[in-house]
Amino acid sequence: MPTLKRYPDCHLLDIGCGWDYRLLRTVEPFVKNGIGIDYKVQEMDNGKIKTIKMIMTDALPFASESFDVVTMLAVLEHLSDPPNMVKEIGRVLKKNGRIVITVPSKAAQPVLEFLSYRLKIVNADEIKDHKKYYNRAELEKLFSQVGMLIEHHEYFQMCMNNFCLIKKP
Repeated sequence: MPTLKRYPDCHLLDIGCGWDYRLLRTVEPFVKNGIGIDYKVQEMDNGKIKTIKMIMTDALPFASESFDVVTMLAVLEHLSDPPNMVKEIGRVLKKNGRIVITVPSKAAQPVLEFLSYRLKIVNADEIKDHKKYYNRAELEKLFSQVGMLIEHHEYFQMCMNNFCLIKKP
């Protein structure tokens, strides 16, 4: 919420919003409008919140500098071409806009694989779809390639996940 409060008329893009677009429903009172994209979501538009069914592969179907905030929660690890997606996010993000991401850390890989493949308490298809696990240095490199800077980074859930707040200068 603190990031959204920086933008009184916030235009939000939630990449990988999930089938239930939960984040968008939660922050609806705090944004001017929000768009969620995901291959699992049913399309809807209530005038303030809109969801679009799509696979995140190439270009995002939005005009340049359309959004104040882009969220990507537990999505980056599933992408086949993260540099291209980061470039596209940089294109659709307004100057001084922010990206909020979470992504599993390298420490999470053996734990998630054990929970999934051995104990079968985590969905194996989700874990098999993880293309990469990240540490702070890798995230800094990925986003700096398009001129964006990590303003805040922290590990959470016993260092199993990264949280980043990234700014487009």
